[in-house]
Amino acid sequence: MDEIRQIVAVTWMGLRTIPDRIGTSLVIVIGMACAVGALISILSLSAGFTRTMANAGRPNRAIVLSQGSVSEAISGISRSEAATITDAPGIQKGADGKPIVSAEYVTYAAVNRKSDERDAFATIRGVGPEAFALRPEIKLVSGRMFRPGKHELIVGKAAQSQFVGLAEGDEISLPTGDWTVTGTFESDGDANESELIGDAATLLSALRQNVYMSVTVQLESPDLFTSFKEALMSNPTLEVDVMRETDYYAAQSKFFNILLTIIAYAIGGTMGLGATFGALNAMYTAVSTRIMEIATLRAIGFRGGTVVTSVLVESLLLAIAGALIGAAVAWIAFNGNNHVLDRWVIRLAVTPELVGRGILFACVLGLLGGMFPALRAARLPVAEALRAT
Repeated sequence: MDEIRQIVAVTWMGLRTIPDRIGTSLVIVIGMACAVGALISILSLSAGFTRTMANAGRPNRAIVLSQGSVSEAISGISRSEAATITDAPGIQKGADGKPIVSAEYVTYAAVNRKSDERDAFATIRGVGPEAFALRPEIKLVSGRMFRPGKHELIVGKAAQSQFVGLAEGDEISLPTGDWTVTGTFESDGDANESELIGDAATLLSALRQNVYMSVTVQLESPDLFTSFKEALMSNPTLEVDVMRETDYYAAQSKFFNILLTIIAYAIGGTMGLGATFGALNAMYTAVSTRIMEIATLRAIGFRGGTVVTSVLVESLLLAIAGALIGAAVAWIAFNGNNHVLDRWVIRLAVTPELVGRGILFACVLGLLGGMFPALRAARLPVAEALRAT
């Protein structure tokens, strides 16, 4: 208990001198704010991407790709295979008795970003007649639905907000002609909202293609996934892979999440290294200006460990203050904003977890920056310190 009182007393004495050395203290705070702000801002893209992809998946839906395919873009499902998949057990039927299945084809259209006019690509998804029973989260909010057999598309609100030329009435150029945007839909901010949607049969005909890329089905129950998968995998006429839709989208986001995390810690770490050296310099200055005070405390019986702890606590508090400022700036500047990542429109998300990571990151840097000055203060010979003053 006495040691705790000593730590509190010495730390409080040190904190009261911060106004006298405000310049060096601000070095720590600003450095940590920059490092943590950079870290959180990049990780917010990763968090938003994960949320966007995860929201697109449902546990009662399964996606079927050709064997060995890791995404729809390199998959091929023939019409006969699609028909076989539609007849598999465990698929939910609609009010009209038809299986809730959508055989789909994906292609891309060249567009420009609104933010900088740079070239980009928007995803165009051709879907089957049961697609909107399969994905009830897709809701038309303005305009009208596309008509099968016509070169017409509806556009996701997220894509419309980020790309030029996707307003209702605009025309999208494909190799075989122009397609008209007839309506706008929302989809709870998920990956589908980054796409344009049209009729799969019309799209296949226009592009002179004869195979779908994927088949998505709605199961009667998530528990029937295993039996549905086994039925398809054991069918000798099929060479397919079957995944829960949630697992598929998680796999799609994995690469980008790893890449963004590496980039975030590389940039944050580089800036944090500068902040650590700033903290080191600032805490050495703090110890130097308090030599007589520290020597006096040691002379009257305060332990060296108490001095070490007080210096580290001061360094940590300054680092946490910087982290909170950096997190606040990142939240104000980025949270909820849309950003284009590859062909997806991502809503950035500064979550409590990211703020916690940022504070922990700053604490580690603060400890590193305060450790050596703290040890110097504790090891300083009392007599030498008193003579120096």
